[in-house]
Amino acid sequence: MTGAVRHFLDHNAGAPLLPAARARMIEVLDLAGNPSSVHAEGRAARAVVEQARAEIAALCGTRPDRVLFTSGGSESNAWMLHQAAVGPLAVSAVEHDSVLAAAPHAPRIPVDDQGVVHPHAVAAALDRLPDGGAGALVAVMAVNNETGVIQPVAEIAALVHARGGRVACDAVQAAGRLDLGTLCGAVDFLSLSAHKIGGPKGVGVLVAGPEIEPAALIPGGQEYRRRGGTENLAGIAGFGAAAAVLCATDRAAEALRLAALRDRIQAALADAAPDVLFPGRDAAFGRVANTLSVVLPGIASETQVMRMDLAGIAVSAGSACSSGKVAASPVLAAMGLGDLAGQAIRVSLGAGSTVDDAEAFIAAWCRMAARRNRAAAE
Repeated sequence: MTGAVRHFLDHNAGAPLLPAARARMIEVLDLAGNPSSVHAEGRAARAVVEQARAEIAALCGTRPDRVLFTSGGSESNAWMLHQAAVGPLAVSAVEHDSVLAAAPHAPRIPVDDQGVVHPHAVAAALDRLPDGGAGALVAVMAVNNETGVIQPVAEIAALVHARGGRVACDAVQAAGRLDLGTLCGAVDFLSLSAHKIGGPKGVGVLVAGPEIEPAALIPGGQEYRRRGGTENLAGIAGFGAAAAVLCATDRAAEALRLAALRDRIQAALADAAPDVLFPGRDAAFGRVANTLSVVLPGIASETQVMRMDLAGIAVSAGSACSSGKVAASPVLAAMGLGDLAGQAIRVSLGAGSTVDDAEAFIAAWCRMAARRNRAAAE
């Protein structure tokens, strides 16, 4: 880093740490006790864990004992899929890589050209499973990490439940953008990750439905004997603090602010390059306000990300959980974009995003598009 002004527009990969989360983590770093120990030091550490659990439960509109800490969203997703060990499993074609990679043989539920998983597609997928999908586990994310497309999770859950099945919902990108209480009330398992909401990296939760006892993925005595391993005390404390900040935020007002920035970017890019595409813009159930997928035909995603980076702007080409690789987006491919799936970037806004950030991105992107146009004319 040279000290030049940077513009961070990659909040879906990981939001900056909130001051409240940092302060809480520093407070607990010197605690000596293990949360499982019965002495005073252990009880002090246990109190930190339970405070955070209550704060996250409040964000989710559920009981604290339904919130189970993990090492992050990917482990939470793997734990959800582990519940299908004795039954059939189906996953949507636009799930996060941590779901798709963990279920390589599970039937994929197709999406429409806007990236929406429709209930009729879920029903058709269940029809193809043994016994019409009775008892199946269906994985459908709440909000797509690349396009921001919102899925009709409640409708899908009602359909799956009517067949005696269960629903696992990756809600990592929904926290702070959709009502988690409504989601938790609809599904059987839900995953969250701290660093998507301004908490630390390396901690997440699995939220189980009120009457569900999830089978352990990592056996052990912690987390009500559902997940083994000493708790990440500082990470958990920071997650709880971030959740408390989110609970106190006027999320409707913040969504309007971010939507105005997103729409400003979208309109400016469309004016500069009429062939630009915004996958998911016309999705049947809408998009969250902070996310914009942008396809610029003729320039590979990796090149676009690098040019933005050189201009001082941090964006990504999709999920950040693929070992830093920039490849064609499987999400956009599932939406039928073909080669264009490898010519897209993702802009994701957050609490610190400003008009200056948006204008800097617009200027840099328009220069990139103009350069493309000049090269095509030569």
